[in-house]
Amino acid sequence: MSDVEVNPDLRDDDPGRDDPGRSSPTRADTVRDDSGPATAVPLRRNGPFQLLWTGAAFSILGLEVAALVFPLVVLMVTGSPGAAGAVASVEMIAGLVLGLPAGELVDRHDRRVVLILVEVGRAVGAASVVVALALDALTLPHLLVVAVVMGSMRPFSATARMLMIRALVPSEQLTAALTQEEARVSGASLVGPPLGGALFAVAAVVPWLVTTVSSLVAGVCMALVRVPPAAKPEPAPTADGGSIARRIATGLSVLWNQATLRRTTLFTAAMNAASAPLVLVTAVYLTAQGVSSEQIGIATAGLAVGGLLGTLLIGRLNRLAPGVLMLGQAAFLTVLLCVLALPLGPWGAGSALFLSMLGVPTMRVLVDIVLFRQVPDAQRGRVASAAMTLWGASSALGTLVVGLLLDVAPVWVVLVGLAGALALVFAFGLLNPVFRRTAWPAETA
Repeated sequence: MSDVEVNPDLRDDDPGRDDPGRSSPTRADTVRDDSGPATAVPLRRNGPFQLLWTGAAFSILGLEVAALVFPLVVLMVTGSPGAAGAVASVEMIAGLVLGLPAGELVDRHDRRVVLILVEVGRAVGAASVVVALALDALTLPHLLVVAVVMGSMRPFSATARMLMIRALVPSEQLTAALTQEEARVSGASLVGPPLGGALFAVAAVVPWLVTTVSSLVAGVCMALVRVPPAAKPEPAPTADGGSIARRIATGLSVLWNQATLRRTTLFTAAMNAASAPLVLVTAVYLTAQGVSSEQIGIATAGLAVGGLLGTLLIGRLNRLAPGVLMLGQAAFLTVLLCVLALPLGPWGAGSALFLSMLGVPTMRVLVDIVLFRQVPDAQRGRVASAAMTLWGASSALGTLVVGLLLDVAPVWVVLVGLAGALALVFAFGLLNPVFRRTAWPAETA
C-alpha cells in the first residue's frame, strides 16, 4: 500500500517512539483532538450521551433477541439445520464485507444520521418478518435477505456509535463512558437470549415485533441527540485519496503504521480467535458428558455474567500499562483453557467461562482509548472499522478451525491446542521488550 497517503505523524520512523523511558511524548504518540465537547458535566447529567446510551441499549437488546430466534425461525420454516447455518453465515459475511466501506462512510457523513438510518434499516428488516409471519408467507430467501440487512448494519452502527461517544464526552470522562458502554453490551448479552427464547415460546412473531420496536426506539433516541458544534467532525480530507478504495486503504495503512495501535489490535485479534469458539467447545464437551441443554445454557451464560462484572474492573486494571494488561490477559486465558479441558461439569465450566471474560471489557476499552488518542478524528472511522473487521475475521476463523478440529480430535485435545497457541502469543510478547513495555499514549492536547 505504498501509494496510500498516511498521516505523517502516525508513522513508525520516530526513533523514540517505542522507548519506554521517554519523559515526554512526541507528535507520533498523540494527535490533537478537537472532537470532544468544550465543557464537561458529570456523565450522568450529560443528556446527549445518556440518550445515545439508552438508544444503544434498546438496539442491542433487540439484536440479541433476534440473534437467538433467527436460527429457530429458520428451523421452523425449513426444518433444516444446514439452512440455519447458511443464514448465520450470510449475516456474518455481510458484516465482514461491508466492514471497511462502513468506516469510509462514517468518516465522510454525519454519524448521528448514519445511526438513525441503521436503526430504520433494522426496523424494516425485522418488521418484514413480522408481516410475513402474520401472512404465513415467510420463506428462506426472505430470511436470507433479512440476514444480509441485519449483518450489513453492524459495522456502520458499531463504528458510528463508538465515534459518537467521543464526540459527546470529554477526554477526562472517556474511560467512564466506555465502561458504561461495555456494561450495556454485557447486560444485553445476558438478558437478550433468555428473553428471546421466552418470547419465541409465546409466538414466533413476538420477538421480531420486539426487535422492530427496539430499533425504532433507538432511532428516536438518536434523532433527539444534539451534538455540540465543537464536537461535530470535519469531513475526511480529500488528500486521503481520490478513489473510495484508496481512502479505505488509508485506514488499514494508519492501523499498520502506528506501532502501539498495531500491537494492541493484533493482540486482541489473537485473543478473539482463541476465545470466540469457547461456547461451541463448551457445548460439545458438556453434551458428551450427558449434560442437559438447560444446564449448558446456564454454563455458557457465565460469559455474559463475567463480561458484565468485568466492567467493574476497568478502572483498576487501566492503571496498569497496556503491555502488562495484554500479557496478563493472555496468561490468564491460557490457564483457563487448560482448566476447561478437565471434565468439570456444567458449574465448573460456567465458572471458567465467567473468569475468562473478566478482563475482556478492559481490553476493549484499552484499544478504544489508544485509537482515540493516536488517530485524528477525520480518519477514526476507517481505522476503527479496519480493526473491527480484523477482529470479526479472527473470531470467524478461530471458530471455523476449532469446529473442524472437533470433528477429528477429542475436545480436551482441541482446548490444550488452543492454550498452546495462546501460550506462543504470550511468549512472543513476554520476550519482546517493546511489546512488554508498551505504555499508554499521552492524553490528547
